[in-house]
Amino acid sequence: RSDEPPLAHAPGAGQSPPMPADPLTLTLPDEAATDRLGRLLADTLRQGDTLLLQGPIGAGKTHLARALIRARSSAEVDVPSPSFTLVQPYDTPRGPLVHADLYRLTSAEEAIELGLAEQFGQALCLVEWPDRLGAETPAGALTLSLSAEGDGRLARFSGPPALLDRLAAGWVAA
Repeated sequence: RSDEPPLAHAPGAGQSPPMPADPLTLTLPDEAATDRLGRLLADTLRQGDTLLLQGPIGAGKTHLARALIRARSSAEVDVPSPSFTLVQPYDTPRGPLVHADLYRLTSAEEAIELGLAEQFGQALCLVEWPDRLGAETPAGALTLSLSAEGDGRLARFSGPPALLDRLAAGWVAA
């Protein structure tokens, strides 16, 4: 796995992979299922990949990011919300990981000033409120849209077909 290239690339770096006609949709009935998805993403995503986390406030973006970060690090790692720091870096056994919360940004220029674009294609990047990136959004990123569904959540993925296939297979197998 580690010898394959990352799926998300820096803006303008080559062509975007073809996107599937049907996104992957998963039902997350409770927090345990959201944690399970975070662990699956931690195992599936590679250094240089970017996960764009969309959804309204309270949809579970930070909860999912915490589960992913803990799975790539250790269960004991402190994972604060990057709402105030905007970008929170982690050194994990599998390489650098960056968790960004862009909610408070008002323009893509502010994202550039944070140095986030330099992390794309290098670190595993988790980006909440990715609409703030504008044209700086990495080509080939995996997008996860979370929404309320009864007492749980609905997780809708779109992105590179090979990655969606790996996620679907991992979800069924887990």
